[in-house]
Amino acid sequence: MECPHLKQITKINNPFIKEGLILTNFECSVCRSKRNTWMCIHCGILNCDRYANDHANCHFKHKNHIIFIDCHSLSIYCYACDDFVINENCYKHFRKLRHILHRENSQLIRHIHNKVIDDDDNQIQKHKNKRKNSQKCQFKASGLRNLGNTCFMNAVLQSLCNIQLFSYYFKELPNSVCQSIENQDTLVTKELRKTILLLWEGGKSVISPESLFTVIWKIVPRFRGYQPQDAHEFLRYMLDRLHTELSSFNHNQYQQQHKIYSPNHNISILSTNNKSTMVTSIFGGILQNEVRCLICGNESRKHDPFFDLSLDIPQPSTQDSNGSNSNYLLTDCLSKFTELEELGETELYNCPTCKKKQRSSKKFWIRRLPNVLCLHLKRFKWSDCFRSKLDVHIRFPIKDLDMSPFILSNIHGTRNSCGSSLYDLAAIIVHHGNGVGSGHYTSYATHHDCWHHFNDSSVTICNEDTVMKSKAYILFYIRRQFVSINGST
Repeated sequence: MECPHLKQITKINNPFIKEGLILTNFECSVCRSKRNTWMCIHCGILNCDRYANDHANCHFKHKNHIIFIDCHSLSIYCYACDDFVINENCYKHFRKLRHILHRENSQLIRHIHNKVIDDDDNQIQKHKNKRKNSQKCQFKASGLRNLGNTCFMNAVLQSLCNIQLFSYYFKELPNSVCQSIENQDTLVTKELRKTILLLWEGGKSVISPESLFTVIWKIVPRFRGYQPQDAHEFLRYMLDRLHTELSSFNHNQYQQQHKIYSPNHNISILSTNNKSTMVTSIFGGILQNEVRCLICGNESRKHDPFFDLSLDIPQPSTQDSNGSNSNYLLTDCLSKFTELEELGETELYNCPTCKKKQRSSKKFWIRRLPNVLCLHLKRFKWSDCFRSKLDVHIRFPIKDLDMSPFILSNIHGTRNSCGSSLYDLAAIIVHHGNGVGSGHYTSYATHHDCWHHFNDSSVTICNEDTVMKSKAYILFYIRRQFVSINGST
């Protein structure tokens, strides 16, 4: 969002900023928390954001200081606009401030890493003490350090790593297999495996994903920098890249199918014959696209593989434009995706029977369900050359998402080969903020029936009600009964 209030700040009066010196102990001036610290541009005071104790908001209300900068992600936030802004680079003093904070962040990571970890250990320990009588929350989750507007990458990584089928594969993947993959200088698989092992060790409350992200930045430079990014775009890149790398295994050194074992399933991940990979076996599904000529009735069918489904959101009415009174369900979005659609004049079908382009209808069916169903809610829309966000709340089930109404049923054996059609929620990614080109990403994920909220380096335990109240952007559902790539359970 472009903020009109930035031009009101002609200079920054904080003496530490003017002298190019900022103390590296980024802690809230009120509660001394080092989590999610924001600096007031007007006076230089440090306060925590809404994910800690919300003292930055209190400072705004008391002093009417509206512009803050996140000390770690370096994003600029305007309380008057109630959103992150994207036009701050037009002003020299904001660029200077960002440069200073970036330098101090680097020093902070190098010199007081252990101190920050101890502080975050205390935060998580408080939550563990509250649940000390509960046996299901013994898992100690680790946060990911924000390396400068990397919240979208952190949210995706935490979601994937908390999908146990995904993590088990990388944990058991022999290092020799990684060595057999080409392009070792840009090997995402190898660095992702290291990161997952660190996350699952549980010895640290915060780890740095710098090695993994550096490899990704080499391949896709646009994911680096201070401009906001899209978590869905990054998720698609990660899955595509992993599939490409895993397809290049040296099969002479790895003859047998690699299988991963968990308490509940045994699933073939690698097939040396058709180059299926962990990505296709876990996330891969098949759509059937049916197009019918409205003149002669000729039908054509095409099968399209998918790793995720992008679902339209019903347009909100005036009374629920803020999402508070939304009655929309996730199944409504799925029904809209699979409903019969009559295509317009701009999408004429080249009918082989009529020998010319004709009006047509289109319908999607799910021919094969994936083991992990990834659903992307299309919250960002183009309208009159502008993108806007649909910030309505979509109600989604934690348990028992039934996909059977959306499976192709008119072909013998299709439903049986699909396996179980019931899914349980494993993780979600949430976009916070009203703007399209700005905002912040966090994620929720469950481990042994205990939900965690991942907000970069901060990890907190939460309940299902908190998860269900969130405005999901991407949802990950796990199938009750897994099937292999050839359809066997």
